[in-house]
Amino acid sequence: MSLTIDPLSDPSDRRVVPLRPNSVGAVEAESVSRVPVRAHECTVIIVSYRTGIVLLESIGAALRQEGVVGVVLVDNGNSSETRNAVDSLAASDKRLLVLRGHGNIGFSRGCNLGVRYARSAYVLLLNPDCILRDGVVNRVFSVFDETPATAVATVRIENPDGSEQRGGRRNLMTPWTCLVELFRLDKLMPDHPHFQRLNLNETEPLETVTAVECISGAFMMIPAETYTEIGGMDEDYFLHVEDVDLCMRVAKAGRPILYIPDASVTHVKGTSRVSPLTVEWHKSVSATKYFRKHFRPQYPDLILRIISLATFARLAYRAVPITIAWIAERLRSGSGENRKLPK
Repeated sequence: MSLTIDPLSDPSDRRVVPLRPNSVGAVEAESVSRVPVRAHECTVIIVSYRTGIVLLESIGAALRQEGVVGVVLVDNGNSSETRNAVDSLAASDKRLLVLRGHGNIGFSRGCNLGVRYARSAYVLLLNPDCILRDGVVNRVFSVFDETPATAVATVRIENPDGSEQRGGRRNLMTPWTCLVELFRLDKLMPDHPHFQRLNLNETEPLETVTAVECISGAFMMIPAETYTEIGGMDEDYFLHVEDVDLCMRVAKAGRPILYIPDASVTHVKGTSRVSPLTVEWHKSVSATKYFRKHFRPQYPDLILRIISLATFARLAYRAVPITIAWIAERLRSGSGENRKLPK
């Protein structure tokens, strides 16, 4: 099934998001402790823009999951070949709902738009190049049953070679943790709690379900009512850092985020036709917004401006090698969207 959404010309138009404004402290701890076991039903939300062939694999794997009652694809702009293949799949499986016609509204707004159409106890925000392994959704259900106060849960996110992917579990992003990560200051005092790296994928693998500070938006399962209570994704972010912002708001609300190491997904990455320089630009813009939003009381404006300048200076320094590497890769392998899609 496909729905055409009117183009959203006004960025301040919130018609697509029937969520309350962000209210970090909206969830009382004592009410959380009384949360009943929720129905084991999940709607998968996928936001896609020029994704390519892997999108069909991602949707197919999601529809095969026990407990998935629907998949909402927010099509921010894909090739006609990809659209036709998706529409054919939607015609054969009524659980797939395709939203398009709204233009490229970014990842945050896309997630919020998709959640509007969810009719289940849980929503799963899933990247369009993530392939779910069998039984993943049911495993996450069991963790929520055991710890109903949990706000968000994720699983082990792997590269195609099976290694743990960078960013799947990490510390919250602060000006200091970014400095430690950038200059690897953790090597000076590796056991000091104030010199911990931002990304934790190179630390000892976790073996049990563990609370973490921050996870990736590639896989985020959230009770639907919790998503509403925390205000959904902040639409001031167009692309990147919106997942970190959500984790920060969850932390401020005193709710746990759990990492489940015995369930996994494969995150392919590199399948989009979008230039990585464009992605890095949005990442830099979003990081600047994030620091100003969450750290203006603690850090003087001058320090935040210096951090912003350093962020864009780093982008400028990396712009040429990033672009050359991307062009070379495209010449070598061809575009993901131009490969033949499965029948």
